[in-house]
Amino acid sequence: MESNILSGETERLSASLEDYLEAMLFVILEKKGVRAKDIADRLSVSRPSVTSALQVLAAKRLINYAPYDVITLTDEGEKQAEKILSKHTVLQEFFTEVLLIEPEKAEAVACKIEHIADDALVERLRLFSRFMKENAESPEEWKKEFMRYCREHKMPKK
Repeated sequence: MESNILSGETERLSASLEDYLEAMLFVILEKKGVRAKDIADRLSVSRPSVTSALQVLAAKRLINYAPYDVITLTDEGEKQAEKILSKHTVLQEFFTEVLLIEPEKAEAVACKIEHIADDALVERLRLFSRFMKENAESPEEWKKEFMRYCREHKMPKK
C-alpha cells in the first residue's frame, strides 16, 4: 500500500506545537539551552502562549519543563523536532534550488507545508533535488531556461 501524500495520523502534534518544538531545537542549537522567553521571541508569540504550549509538550513527554528553568527536549522530543526541521529544510531547498522561488517566500511556504507533507513526499522531493543537481549537464543553463519558461510559458527553441 502506497503512503498518502498528506499525513492523517490522529496522534500527530498540531502545527503550532510542531513549531514550538522546531523553535526550541533552533535555539538549543544556537545557544545550547532554551528558556520560554527565547521561544516567545523566536515565534513572536506571548509568554502565556508559550507557557501553555510547554505544558502540553511536557504532558506529552516531549520536553522537560519547569517554570523559570532551562527547557530541554526529551529523546522523543528531540527526534520529533529533528524530523520537523529536516522536512522544513528539504522543502525550503526544493523551493529555492529547484523551483527557484525567492528565499523568503520559500521559507514561509516550507513552514506551512512541513506540517502536512508526509515522509514519502518529502523524501521524493529530496531525491528529485539531488537527481537534478547530480545529473544536470549545466545547472545554470537549466535554471536560466526554467526561469524564462516561467515568465513566457514557452519551451526554449532547440
